[in-house]
Amino acid sequence: MEYYKFLRQYVGHQPIILPGSVVLILNTENEILLQKRYDGGWGLPGGLMELGESLEDTAKREVQEETGLAITDLQLLGVFSGPDCYLKVSNGDELYAVTAVFYTRNVLGNLVIDYNESETMQYFSLYHLPNDLKDRRYIEPYIAQLI
Repeated sequence: MEYYKFLRQYVGHQPIILPGSVVLILNTENEILLQKRYDGGWGLPGGLMELGESLEDTAKREVQEETGLAITDLQLLGVFSGPDCYLKVSNGDELYAVTAVFYTRNVLGNLVIDYNESETMQYFSLYHLPNDLKDRRYIEPYIAQLI
């Protein structure tokens, strides 16, 4: 059982702190891989930490699960937390996300979309990101240093 689901058995919809990781995966053309999730909008591959994982392990596992890609040589860009990271999801669950943002250009394998998690995936130019990008705050502070 996923850790957050285990916690929810005890705290119901009350706010909890959930750590996770997302990854900016760049190709040789400086394009970034984004996934379109079923809840609307584009975002970075990533997800929530499980017990015993490091934030880097979380990033690697989530990218592998969602994209089929193996990533290496992750570089930490930053960590986002605080009152701006409060979420109340459609089922009433409340949380404060603590999100580690990594990036890499070192990718192995072929893109295989997990359609349980994503409608589609696509590489986008860093200069022409989609208007309905959910994780814009995780990307924009780093665009200049990534190019």
